[in-house]
Order: sequence, then structure tokens, then C-alpha cells
Amino acid sequence: MAAGLEAARIGFIGGGAMGEALVTGVLSAGVPASQIRVADPDPARRKLVEESHGVQAVAEGIELVELCDLIVLAVKPALVAPVLASVAGSSAATAPLWVSIAAGISLGAMGAALPSGARIVRGMPNTPALVGAGAAAFVANEACRPQDRALAKALFESVGVAWEAPNEALIDAVTGLSGSGPAYVFVLLDALSDAGVRMGLPRDAAGLLATQTVLGAAQLAKESGRHPASLKDQVASPGGTTIAGLERLEAGGFRAAIHEAVEAATRRSRELGG
Repeated sequence: MAAGLEAARIGFIGGGAMGEALVTGVLSAGVPASQIRVADPDPARRKLVEESHGVQAVAEGIELVELCDLIVLAVKPALVAPVLASVAGSSAATAPLWVSIAAGISLGAMGAALPSGARIVRGMPNTPALVGAGAAAFVANEACRPQDRALAKALFESVGVAWEAPNEALIDAVTGLSGSGPAYVFVLLDALSDAGVRMGLPRDAAGLLATQTVLGAAQLAKESGRHPASLKDQVASPGGTTIAGLERLEAGGFRAAIHEAVEAATRRSRELGG
């Protein structure tokens, strides 16, 4: 298998939003369109992917097995088993590196569906990958080599940042935090915007200010390297407006609600994996 992402022949089984985001990412990383193939049963989706990205699209995933160094399973969790069943019979099924981004589907479940010795990575990106700002984590099975893990990391880094988890048990927690986390942030954005409107701001101004506030705060936290608590204290001056607002958040159980949301999503990811 090719050592670097740019030289890899990459197949995507599933041409939906996340699969398409990764196609965009690897193209931006320098992978030629001629080295990328997408399999999707929907003719309209295949046409869209071909016309938008200049890559070849086919109907069946088994067409990718003998042609690709890396195959990304970008399908819903319920479709992983039938997809693997349809391709596992190929004599070349152990040749590519398999990377799944289906929530809750374990390395063991995928390993049981593929021939012995298959090299498998389980990953969890999130929807900001659609704009190249994703956060992903991944874990590799024992058959994977260092170059396989490096290839998987490069794949996810093409659409954001990536962290290799030291064990698979942590991937469910990643699903609860960063996998589901964008939805929590969107709820916060919606609430901030509505609150601004309630206080008299025009809707467009409230939305603009809320979105930029969340974006700017996240960027400041990332680039400063400071702990979020320290940055919070910098804004909250004694007896000021911010500490009054923070008091109401604490009284409303804001922090506890976030903890419970991540816990609930983590638990559901474990349930999906059986």
C-alpha cells in the first residue's frame, strides 16, 4: 500500500454528506481525482459526486476492493454489516486498509465480517468536517501497521484535526463529545440568538453576533492554549455583567446538562455497537 495519502488509491463506500466531505478533503490534500472512487447505489448521488468533484462513481462497493489501497465506509451504522457482507467474499478483501466512520460499530464487529487479517480503523469525525474544521478520533486494530495508522490520521486531518485514541473504549466517549457536540453548539447558538432577540436585537444582528462569538471564543481557546476556565475568568470581572450571566447558567444547571448530554450520547454509541 502507498505510504502517503497523496499516492493512495482511495475508495468511499457511501457518497453522502460525510463521505463527500472526506472526498473534498483528500482532493485538497493533493490526492488526484483519478485516484478516488465513490460507490453509492443512488444514481443521482453518483452523478452529483462525479460532476462536483471529477471523481469516478460506481454502484457497488465490491468494485473498489481490488482497485483501492484505502476504503472508507461512509454509511449509516445499520448498513455496515450488509455492505461488508457484499464485499468480504472478494479474494482481495484483506488488501486495502478499511476505515469506518459509522457510529458505534466496533473493530470486532467489522473484523468478524471481513476475512482474518484485515486491517481496520474505526474513526469518528464530526459534521464541521464539511467545512474543513472537523474534529476526529480513530483507533486501529492489531493487524494495522504504523503506516496504516499514519494514513488514517492523514485522511482525517484532511478535514480538520485528528487524535489517535489509545484504546477503542474511548471512541464511544469521542462520539458523545465531538461526534454529537456540534448539535449541542447549534442549540447554544440558537439560544443565544433568541435571547438577543428577546433583549431587543434585530434577528439578523443577533444571529451574526452569536455565531461570531462562539467562533471567536473557540478560536481564542485553541490559539491561546489557555485553559477555558482561565479564559472565562478573564471575561468575568468582579461585580460585572458576565458573572451575573454565569450565575444564572449555573443556577439553570448548564454545566450539568452538558455533562449529561455527553454521557447520554456515549451510552447510546455503546448500545449501537451491541
